[in-house]
Amino acid sequence: MPIPTSSSRISRRSFVAGAAALTAAQALRGAAPLWAADEHPDRLRAYIGSYTGSSGNGEGIYLVEMLRETGELVNRRLVAQTPCPSWIAIHPSRKHLFAVNEVVDYQGNSGSVSAFAIEEPSGNLRALNTVDSQGAGPAYLSLDAHGKFAFVANYVGGSIAVLPIRTDGSLGDAADVHRDTGSLGATHATNAPAGSFAISGHDAPHAHMIAPDPENRFVLSTDLGQDRIYVYRFDAETGKLTPSSHAAFTSLPSGDGPRHFAFHPNGHWLYSSQEESSTVAFFHYDPANGVLSAQQSVSTLPEGFAGTSFASEVLVSPSGKHLYAANRLHDTIAAFSIGSDGRLTRVGETSTGGDYPVQCRIDPTGRFVFACNRRSDSITSFRINPDSGVLESTGTCIGVGSAASITFLP
Repeated sequence: MPIPTSSSRISRRSFVAGAAALTAAQALRGAAPLWAADEHPDRLRAYIGSYTGSSGNGEGIYLVEMLRETGELVNRRLVAQTPCPSWIAIHPSRKHLFAVNEVVDYQGNSGSVSAFAIEEPSGNLRALNTVDSQGAGPAYLSLDAHGKFAFVANYVGGSIAVLPIRTDGSLGDAADVHRDTGSLGATHATNAPAGSFAISGHDAPHAHMIAPDPENRFVLSTDLGQDRIYVYRFDAETGKLTPSSHAAFTSLPSGDGPRHFAFHPNGHWLYSSQEESSTVAFFHYDPANGVLSAQQSVSTLPEGFAGTSFASEVLVSPSGKHLYAANRLHDTIAAFSIGSDGRLTRVGETSTGGDYPVQCRIDPTGRFVFACNRRSDSITSFRINPDSGVLESTGTCIGVGSAASITFLP
């Protein structure tokens, strides 16, 4: 996370006012179109998070429609005003949405997570509640397979938390909290490109992502400052996380800075992006005991690249044939083919057509990739070549102030 969020300071009063402010698109952006998804099979809905206030130009959470045939995003509407909703997750029921509030001063020195009800047929969001994330600057949010718990990674605070999800979609106070400890990695990444000054995150522990494995038995979290991927056994009844007895964590090369990871559809391969070295590491994953075994590491940048860039998102296509890794500053998405043994072979790269892609997402059809370009206030879209995996720009984009993430309604 090279752009710090510690300057994103708002008063407690303004936070409460913003979080409670509904997102009535009728009042903010004109009347909302009313339609049911089954009445419009030619489009999908997606919600967009943004950086707000002193951290960016966004206003909150937006709703857009994706045209299935072209990948174009249309009909952008503001549907919730809440501080810095930089990461969003949608409940399996499709009835509730959760967003981190990437701030550092909620109730003094923490961040928060907000819960919303998704109203049908409009898609508007109705605020339910906001709870402490148990650490400053929450940067990632995911849900367990049954929609009973939300997992949050607090980047600035260096902690992870498990939040119960009540039957009405609101959030309860944390059921478990873990604060990272241990030695920090090197200031300069072991595998950094020549001339790189990507040295943003090894001043302290920084939890960057947390998510359950495909079988919902273990929860994995990355710590960029410690160069570790932690593995916890997950109690799906209580929400408690217990460090794995087989391997509590796996270390990456010092200073490389693990950021995000993605599982292959087979559930046995995991790919981790390293922010400061701009690499993707491939691991064998044993779902029986949560153990990771390193297999390969490849650069997300073209051969011969010199200078500074920060890897951000890593994605595996639904087909399991291709992997995509986004590069900030270089502003590209690298495409790789995935071999029968899980190893990666580079097949090309595509400019994002914007500045600083902090997140990318593949739509539910598996045909398009979307890049959230934070600094250029845009989301661009790309068609996936199903054979080669190479991305081709659709030629369309949509303006969103400090776009941070896009999540499709399943």
